[in-house]
Amino acid sequence: GVFLAVARSSAQPWLQWLARLYLSLFRNTPLLVQLFFWYFGLPALLPESVVAWLNTEHVLGLGLGFAQLSWPSFEFIAAIIGMIFYSTAYVGEEIRAGFNGVAPTQINAGLALGMQRPQVLRYIVLPQALAIIKPALFGQYMNIAKNTSLGMAVGLMELSYRSRQAESETFMSFQVYGIGTVLYILLVIAIGMVGRKLGRRKAWQGA
Repeated sequence: GVFLAVARSSAQPWLQWLARLYLSLFRNTPLLVQLFFWYFGLPALLPESVVAWLNTEHVLGLGLGFAQLSWPSFEFIAAIIGMIFYSTAYVGEEIRAGFNGVAPTQINAGLALGMQRPQVLRYIVLPQALAIIKPALFGQYMNIAKNTSLGMAVGLMELSYRSRQAESETFMSFQVYGIGTVLYILLVIAIGMVGRKLGRRKAWQGA
């Protein structure tokens, strides 16, 4: 998101154009359609051997005594890539709004002190921008947590998928989906509590 915001605020027209293209592509199409593209569409362009490897379970051989680490499933990889590309568009725009909230005199002062533009961005603009957009940024994190439920559409065994499995095995619809709902609520509340705790800080120092 930071890289996208920097590209949108860049003085280079080609960087701005690429950033606008990214935004128009990933903000104007539903997340579900994007997940279908990464899971069904992209593999159609890959060699069959690569697709077969992606759909095969691989053990990494890093035994922990009580568990064995495995390579993530293709469903997980497709879902995480789709979530990253989709969420980056929204997070990047939030950060750019934070950039715009920093007074230009702050930037000019940094340049006058002999700092390079990347240093001004890193040490002057970015800390202030993140402090400005904390509530909106954590609102996006809450949306990301809730949007993971769409991973069920590509076979990702996340909370909604597990809830549906439990319901089909027990036929206890109210109890199963009630517990699933409570778990989502607890997750969002936890993210909100972290956001409020950081919101008490004037900057991101040590956060």
